[in-house]
Amino acid sequence: MHLRLVRKLAVLLGLAAAALGPLRGAAADEPPAQADRPNILWIIGEDMGPELGCYGYPLVRTPNLDRLASQGARFTRAFTTAPVCSPSRSALITGMYQTTIGAHNHRGHRNDGYKLPDGVEPITAYFRRAGYFTANVTTPAPGLKVPGKTDFNFNAGKVFDGTDWSQRRPGQPFYAQVNFTEPHRGPAWPSARRQLKELVDPAKVELPPYYPDDPIVRDDWANYLDAINLLDEKVGKVLKRLEDEGLTENTVVFFLGDNGQCHVRGKQFLYDGGIHIPLLVRWPGRIPPGTVRDDLISAIDISATSLKLAGIDPPKHMQGRVFLGPNADPPRTMIFAARDRCDETVDRIRCVRTARYKYIRNFYPDRPYTQPNKYKETQYPALAVMKRLYAEGKLTPEQALFMQPRRPAEELYDLESDPHEVHNLAGSAEHAAVLAKLRKALDDWMVETNDQGAIPEDPAAIPMP
Repeated sequence: MHLRLVRKLAVLLGLAAAALGPLRGAAADEPPAQADRPNILWIIGEDMGPELGCYGYPLVRTPNLDRLASQGARFTRAFTTAPVCSPSRSALITGMYQTTIGAHNHRGHRNDGYKLPDGVEPITAYFRRAGYFTANVTTPAPGLKVPGKTDFNFNAGKVFDGTDWSQRRPGQPFYAQVNFTEPHRGPAWPSARRQLKELVDPAKVELPPYYPDDPIVRDDWANYLDAINLLDEKVGKVLKRLEDEGLTENTVVFFLGDNGQCHVRGKQFLYDGGIHIPLLVRWPGRIPPGTVRDDLISAIDISATSLKLAGIDPPKHMQGRVFLGPNADPPRTMIFAARDRCDETVDRIRCVRTARYKYIRNFYPDRPYTQPNKYKETQYPALAVMKRLYAEGKLTPEQALFMQPRRPAEELYDLESDPHEVHNLAGSAEHAAVLAKLRKALDDWMVETNDQGAIPEDPAAIPMP
């Protein structure tokens, strides 16, 4: 199919998929007056699940993020649309599923000039036209530097106006992102152990049942938690800057992860470990302190909600839903997520999740979960441990699942009784009706949103390991 036709079809189907029902009230009271438009600030942690004190997670020390949660709303069921950064961030910045806009392959379209489908723009374009200054902040607090990550799988020219909200005109509202590297694997992990006065004790770590109790695995998890503790300190400095500059009262702060935890069965996969993220939102005087919300939130909803809180109507084709304010959309009953090629590893996985169940479809069941992937093989010491123990026959059945040479075409999990997603119910007669319902929901979603994952990627675009 001609690329231009694909783009037009994506937008038309996106319009149909985004048709919304009756509006509902939510946490904030009145929409902002034109002269009193709030600043919008996204603070993003990288490769981060909801391992925070405010979510009841032990061992971490996250006083700044816990305070942020107590001052606003904490969302317990927030999920990204992809389990890896670039497709997830491409969805976040557009409010569109990455599979609709052709941004689903990890770090694809870097050198081919690929543009977004007709009519689709980064949300910064809507903010800019409404008079906002947009910034990807690189010095979010005195003495604190961040790289200003974007990682979008498309070319859209200049997405942000500047690198700090201080560059805006006097009185001009801003939309800004602060993109931290923590707790992504790499330099942030040894840095956390150098900088923190108190480190997490590996002996006290509670491992999920699908990981073996091994000293290397324990130390790996403890280092991840150390990086979260360091992130909390840095977030505290950003919040202090807002306070010092008198911006706290009129700034809506969103704290979120760009995808789930950077562990073997997390990042790059559609179990909750790969897509479940923290989401905290503070807007003094509008969101009641201590609010806890259990409704399902897709990360693309953050995009639509940010626009609406700024008094900007999201475009009709935008697939994200507004979840705050008097004009909030009906809450979701399901969220959808997709995994496609990651680095050199070609794959296609889709899922639909309700409050209770998750259905996963593996389009390549003849391949193992642990296909060769240089990034994971060099950066995930727990993976090497699990491969060795599997070869030695020393893994429990739950731990051995991820090491199998093949995987099931379909997976179904009851998240109430099986939160770790290790007991596949796809073959259970008792759950046949649930399976059929979610299977159809996923089929419908792929058609309605014009899922482009079925279109083969140019082999020349796939990186060499």
